[in-house]
Amino acid sequence: MAAGRVRACAVSDDNECQEEKRAKWDNKLQYVLSCTGFAVGLGNVWRFPYLCQTYGGAFVKECEQSTSVDYFWYRETLNISPDMNMNGSGLQWWIVLCLIAAWLILYICILRGIESFGKVIYFTAIFPYLVLLILLVQGLTLPGAIDGLIYLITPELTVLNQPRVWLDAATQIFFSLSLGYGGLIAFSSYNSVKNDCEVDAVTVAVINSFTSIFASIPIFSILGFKATMAYWDCLDKNILLITNEFDIQDGNITKENYDGWLNDLNATHSDRILFLNLKNCDLQNLLKQGASGTGLVFIAFTEAIVRMPVPQLWAILFFFMLFSLGLSSMFGNIEGILTPLLDLKVFPKCVPKEMIAAVICLVSFLIALIFTTASGNYWLAIFDKYASAFPLLIIAFFELIGIIYIYGINRFCDDLEFMTGRRPNLYWHMTWRFISPLLLFAIFVAFVAIEEQHQLSYGAWNPNYVDFPKKEEKEYTGWVIFVCVFLVTFPTVFIPLTALHQLIRSKFGVCYQGNPTIEL
Repeated sequence: MAAGRVRACAVSDDNECQEEKRAKWDNKLQYVLSCTGFAVGLGNVWRFPYLCQTYGGAFVKECEQSTSVDYFWYRETLNISPDMNMNGSGLQWWIVLCLIAAWLILYICILRGIESFGKVIYFTAIFPYLVLLILLVQGLTLPGAIDGLIYLITPELTVLNQPRVWLDAATQIFFSLSLGYGGLIAFSSYNSVKNDCEVDAVTVAVINSFTSIFASIPIFSILGFKATMAYWDCLDKNILLITNEFDIQDGNITKENYDGWLNDLNATHSDRILFLNLKNCDLQNLLKQGASGTGLVFIAFTEAIVRMPVPQLWAILFFFMLFSLGLSSMFGNIEGILTPLLDLKVFPKCVPKEMIAAVICLVSFLIALIFTTASGNYWLAIFDKYASAFPLLIIAFFELIGIIYIYGINRFCDDLEFMTGRRPNLYWHMTWRFISPLLLFAIFVAFVAIEEQHQLSYGAWNPNYVDFPKKEEKEYTGWVIFVCVFLVTFPTVFIPLTALHQLIRSKFGVCYQGNPTIEL
């Protein structure tokens, strides 16, 4: 529809179309970097490596039972509650201050739309690649890096028959490419009419996929280093226990000959070895210990960084990279809201763009305050799962159906030919008509089927749990399940409502007054 209107305006002599001025990108690189920065985000750095890892790829007691990094993250930083129904002391003021700072920086960057963040994107989109390259060089020099990379490229073929694997893979593509958010469409609307959108789409998709793989190499090399350090620590503790128990001279038992000593002592003094309660030191199990989202970044990766030479330098580089990734992704999210509001003229012309952007940021900030409570980390997981992955599938499905079967694939191909000078080939026709709709519908059915097979639950950080520091699995209460359903339905309910509105308008002959090209 938007393409049809652009084409009509381009060839029309209508004064309103001729007078309508729209901001443009300074150059093609700025547009590609903006789309890349929006698509390439935290999903490439912490969600894609996590999925690879999952599938083959008086508080004193609390601190003693867990690791120092776990304790600092869950207790000192989040001050997390043992149950999501308990908010403790309310908002955590230190997290609120960080949230305010983040939204102020974001607002300054998007103050005037692409005119302002179009300059910032040169840094926020390129800087993460520089940091990843530095981490790659450093990571490959660490002990255990090769073990981490071997684990990355070695799939567990037995899990490929699980529907959950393919569902996670499909939703990861949506999450990673930021499909369905509207940001890519908003960015594209600032291009000239004669723009090769096919090349742009393929370029952004290729860069995004490359980034996911490229980011996994330094991350898995460093996670391999972390697992190796944990493995060596485990061996050292066992060696110390054996040395003291059997009065063996220090240095006789080493990491290299540990297995031989253990086998010999088991054969002659199995009862004494059993009494020592030695830990099972298994490098592969340590590599399999996955962490998702914030857990991967603020726990697993942090545990590795503190063991690296000059840890402060790597910490600053890594977390500033994460901030840049989040910032460039938010440019697209905000623009996906701001651009339609301006194009649809929801606000009077007297309201400046800066004021509208401020309102969007303020409302988003107020909603995000729920993440600053003691149970905020649990709510973050809920929003991540139910407010993004599932609605995006539905939105993308109806976007595809709307363009191909309602607007019409022939009209759409005419628009693309007008823009690029060539018609889409057979591959695009087959994909748009049959393959993509069927895949999206199959993923939708699989998602519903899998979710109905088990109770909705979450992992709680509960120091009083019997198996602590393992997370206690707790079921969501009724009102939390209602919120989950709301987060799924609210972003998608406007699709049938808008369709009903358009049907009523066409049924009763209601049409726009003025420029007829808006209907195209």
